[in-house]
Amino acid sequence: MPTTTATRAAVAGLAVALAAPFLTSALATSSAADDTAGSPAPPRAVTLVPGLVSPLSVAVGGRQTRWFSQNFTGTLMRQRGDRPARPVYQAERGVEVGAVSVHRGTVVFATTLRRQTHLMRLGRGGAASELADLGAHERRTNPDGGVRYGFRRLGADCASQLPERFPARYRGIVESHPYATTTAGGRTWVADAAANAILEVDRRGRVSTTAVLPPVPVRITRAAAEANGMPACTVGHVYVFEGVPTDVEVGPRGQLYVSALPGGPEDGSTGAQGRVFRVDPASGEVTLVAKGLVSATGLAVTPRGAVYVAELFGSRISRIAPGARRARPFLPIGMPGDVELHRGRLFATADVLAEGRLVAIRR
Repeated sequence: MPTTTATRAAVAGLAVALAAPFLTSALATSSAADDTAGSPAPPRAVTLVPGLVSPLSVAVGGRQTRWFSQNFTGTLMRQRGDRPARPVYQAERGVEVGAVSVHRGTVVFATTLRRQTHLMRLGRGGAASELADLGAHERRTNPDGGVRYGFRRLGADCASQLPERFPARYRGIVESHPYATTTAGGRTWVADAAANAILEVDRRGRVSTTAVLPPVPVRITRAAAEANGMPACTVGHVYVFEGVPTDVEVGPRGQLYVSALPGGPEDGSTGAQGRVFRVDPASGEVTLVAKGLVSATGLAVTPRGAVYVAELFGSRISRIAPGARRARPFLPIGMPGDVELHRGRLFATADVLAEGRLVAIRR
């Protein structure tokens, strides 16, 4: 579990793990939304709000109102039109705020403090009320508790030489870290990056598991072993990393689209292992849409089924055409954390582990 703990620390808090054993123009438009990627004009990012700390999630509501988190400071922000952004909710010290979404004027977000994770709804005047206790669901059900991670076959002598962050074998542990949300039809879905699962919360706050993401088997190369401090005896063996969901959106025909990264190194040293899945919310069936991504941390889906993916350590936003199995580069941008589509306009957060920005993407 140290492996995914390191990953979550890099992505979701520099201290909290994402997976666990690792416009000036406010109305800037983007042809991204209408699937016209063939336009000769290259997209560009226009900074809306600079100087942010860990803006890992963004949502856009009516009148192009942007809601976004500064996760590590526990702050939920709002920007209306060209006005300055301002905080609308401040958590207690040490509490992470993230997983922001908005649906028909209702803003939903999540709070995380160690084992305590809650789904919240923002009320008027900045007051927030609890929708569900996600941590309690994890402790009660541990959705991936039956999934085996680690090396499939590795001798005891070799296993004893592994770094602590790469346990030789283990099952899914009890841990919750809600990383993204989306709402439709009175139900909210949560991408829980530590549970390795997509959760559903109904109007009464009852939590159920929609799907557990499949684990990610990776054959260890000599380069991967050297880059990650693994002994030479691991070369050629398969390590099964956790499947860590980082975003969830409702797409065409009510299907859920999920970005995911492996609970392990996200610097590309084990290959580009990020993926996008489609999840049937009725059956829980998980279908691979595309792979070959580097630290996929957010996505947006057009009505026609094109998908835009933020690749954090790939420093780009990529596009998956409807029906395609591979993503193509769409916009180079430093450390994008999330990408959001609203009525034909594409927004993103960038430089999220440095001096973060909220940007609009336009041609």
